[in-house]
Amino acid sequence: MDKKNFKFETVAVHAGQHPDPVTGALNTPIYQTSTFAFKNVEEGMNRFLGREKGYIYTRLGNPTTTALEEKMAALEGGEDAAVAASGMGIISAVMFAILKTGDHLISTDSIYGCTHAFFEERLGALGIETTFVDTAYPENIKKAIKKNTKAIFVETPANPTLKLVDLEELGKIGKKHGIITVVDNTFCSPYLQRPLEWGIDVVIHSATKYVGGHGDLIAGIAVGPGDLMEKVKMESIKDIGACISPFNSWLMLRGLKTLPIRMERHCENAIKIAKFLESHPIVDRVYYPFLKSHPQYEIAKKQMKLGGAMISFELKGGFDAGVMLMNSVELMILAVSLGDTETLIQHPASMTHSPIPEEERVKAGITNSMVRISVGLEHPDDLIEDLKNSFEKINKKFKLY
Repeated sequence: MDKKNFKFETVAVHAGQHPDPVTGALNTPIYQTSTFAFKNVEEGMNRFLGREKGYIYTRLGNPTTTALEEKMAALEGGEDAAVAASGMGIISAVMFAILKTGDHLISTDSIYGCTHAFFEERLGALGIETTFVDTAYPENIKKAIKKNTKAIFVETPANPTLKLVDLEELGKIGKKHGIITVVDNTFCSPYLQRPLEWGIDVVIHSATKYVGGHGDLIAGIAVGPGDLMEKVKMESIKDIGACISPFNSWLMLRGLKTLPIRMERHCENAIKIAKFLESHPIVDRVYYPFLKSHPQYEIAKKQMKLGGAMISFELKGGFDAGVMLMNSVELMILAVSLGDTETLIQHPASMTHSPIPEEERVKAGITNSMVRISVGLEHPDDLIEDLKNSFEKINKKFKLY
C-alpha cells in the first residue's frame, strides 16, 4: 500500500508508531529516562559531534518524543516537528531560532495574552520590535513590512475574536518578501486546517489543547522545514531548557489517535450552540467561522474543514451580565484553556487576555462584554439547556429582553 495516500484518520493512528522491536509491544513505550548509555567513547563522541544519529540526553531527544514528532509532521504535512514543554515554550523556541537583535516581527493584534506579552516585553527587551496589526486584511500586513522584517506570526482563527487570516494570501506575502510565516493552528488542529498546504512555513500548536485533548498535559509543537526544526530542537529548546517529558509525549501519541473523532464531535456541538446563541435575544453578536454572519465565512469555508469548537459572543448587559452568566452555568466549567472533553467558559478581558493593555485589547475587538466558550463533547442539548437557564436568570435581574 502507498502510505502517502493514507487518509488523515489512518495517519493519526499509525504515523510514527511501530510495534516495539524488542518486546513486540503495540504501543510506543514511555522511555522514562534522563540519559542514554554509549557502547564506547567513540560512539558518544560521534553523537555529540553529530556524526551519527542516536540519543544522548532527553533534553536533546527521546524515542517517545521522536515518535510524536514523526506523527505530527505527517499530520501537518511538514518535513519535521519539534516538541516543547508548553505552547509558550515552543513559541519562544521558534522565535529565538528565527529572530535576533535588530529584527522586526509582524503579529496579529488579537492573540493570546501571554504571546502578546512575550512579543512586547521579552522580545522587546532583546531589541526585537513587534508591530501588531489586524491581519484579517492582507494590506495591513503589507504596509507593516520593513527592511528588517524577518517573520509574520498569526493566529487563525484568532483568540478570542475568531478573526481569520487568509492563509493563501499570507503565504504569498511571505514568499514574495522572503519573510518566514508562522501560524498558530491551535484552535483548529491539523484535522480542520493545514496551513503548510497554503504556503505557510511553520505551524505551531499549544498541544495542551486538541492535540492532547483531555486536559491532562501541557505541551507545544511546531512543524516546518527540517533545518529550522533541527535548529529549534538542538539550539533553542536545548538552551532554554523547555524540553517535554517522555510521559507527556506518550499522552499526546495516545490523544492523537482519536483526534479526528473528537474534532468531529466538538464541531458538531459547536455549530448547534452557535446557532442557538445567534437566535437568542440576550446575545448581541456571535463570533463563529461557520456561521454565515461571520464576515470571513467564505475564507473559513475555503481553508477549514469544519468551524472548530471555539465560540465567542457579546451579551447584552455588558460586563455585569457576562459575570453573572459565568457564575450561573452549572454544566459548563469556569476555566481557562480549551480543547478539553469538558465544555469550558471564561471571560477573556479579565482572564486570558488581561496582560494586554485595555486600549490595545478593545481596539483588537476583545471587549469587556465578550464571553468565550470551548465546546466539549457533552450532548449539545444539555449545554444549550445550561445556557438557556442562565440567560433566564440574567434577564430576571437586568430585564434585557
